Amino acid sequence: MEKDDLKALIKEQNVLFNTNSTKEIGYRVQKLKKLKSILKSKEDELYEAIYKDFKKSKFDTFTTELALLYTDIDEAVSKVQKWSKRKRVGTNLLNFPAKSYIYPEPLGTCLVIGAWNYPIQLSFAPVIAAIAAGNTVVLKPSEIPSATSNSIAEIVNSNFEKSFFHVVEGGVEVTTNLLELKWDKIFFTGSVNVGRIVYKAAAEHLTPVTLELGGKSPAFVTASCSLDVTVNRIVWGKFLNAGQTCIAPDYVMVESSIKDKFLQKLKERILEMDFSFKNDNYVQIIDDKNYQRLKGMISEEKIYYSGDFDVTSRYFPPTIMSDVDFSDKIMEEEIFGPILPVLTFDNLSEAIGAVKKLAKPLSCYIFTGESAVKTRILDEISFGGGAVNDAVMHIANPKLPFGGVGNSGMGNYHGKAGFDAFTHQKSVLDKATWLDPSVKYPPYSMKKLKIVRWIMGA
Repeated sequence: MEKDDLKALIKEQNVLFNTNSTKEIGYRVQKLKKLKSILKSKEDELYEAIYKDFKKSKFDTFTTELALLYTDIDEAVSKVQKWSKRKRVGTNLLNFPAKSYIYPEPLGTCLVIGAWNYPIQLSFAPVIAAIAAGNTVVLKPSEIPSATSNSIAEIVNSNFEKSFFHVVEGGVEVTTNLLELKWDKIFFTGSVNVGRIVYKAAAEHLTPVTLELGGKSPAFVTASCSLDVTVNRIVWGKFLNAGQTCIAPDYVMVESSIKDKFLQKLKERILEMDFSFKNDNYVQIIDDKNYQRLKGMISEEKIYYSGDFDVTSRYFPPTIMSDVDFSDKIMEEEIFGPILPVLTFDNLSEAIGAVKKLAKPLSCYIFTGESAVKTRILDEISFGGGAVNDAVMHIANPKLPFGGVGNSGMGNYHGKAGFDAFTHQKSVLDKATWLDPSVKYPPYSMKKLKIVRWIMGA
């Protein structure tokens, strides 16, 4: 779309929003149910599209993309009435006699920019939250998985009125044009570098922003862990989607006393799982650029295990690197691929200190049988969200807000947190008129000041 067309689209959505239609709970519920019905009816098209882009199986597409969306919609439909309700809060003595309320109200016309690695889930999840909150939405899916982007656009634009929910496709130029316009909210999922660009553009209009970014998410593995379960969950979490997951364990910090056993079990489990396209449990790297980027991160002399590479099909085998330290190239940036560096530690304090020198990660995983170890890491390391004795699965609980901190993001969503991300909490003091104390009005006096100090507890 040209810039003038985008301006017209925003104007059309603003007109609808100002009719107050989208604020009605019944309207929101009806649109959410319609979205779920459409997604279900178009599942086969989405399976076909995402397979073209990733060779992603129906099983993985359902479990990591669609199922999460259906859960989000069901949660929103059942809770939106409660979330949207006016809330009575206490009133202080200074404002007596009065009642105080908080009115959750939608922000307006919202822009959602999706990411390429989970192109269905990461496009629609923020949209679901925005609709539940009573907003209108423009969605810009990532253009990199082009077949999936095309499918999303066709599904949405043929089933929803443009004034309410519309998909705009395109590359950098279209995104740039969108960011130059005035929105009431921008929600972006993607890289840190692009996140900075989005944030800067939003600042021009003082537009509130949620940024879902990434980072080097550590996994601590201590000698007291249940090793077989630990390995099983790390291998699954790391190589899901060929490592192209923002909350995948980026690297492992393993206690040196179990390093060799841990590495051996990692290799054995990878071989048992037999990650391949034919087994429907693996995907290809999204494009040649990222494939070569990942190849360039590997230090051949530090490879502990790797399979056969196939550049033609962009098959990048699960790869384990050992004897890695924080000065290695693989530790300079988020990997976002199926390479797992393994670092060792003897002293937990030193390990925690080393992790804290890096930017705050999106996730952190702790595999241990010791409560004291768990508590120390949780208390001392700042991260967006994570899990104890598991990896990735915290994203599947809509009761847990999902988001980063510092370099890994700003704001959060999922469930009630998603509703809040697209909502303004409007505060209202409802004052009675039967009493109007003169103490706040001129002329002032020391006696009045004394009374005011008493009322305010000062």
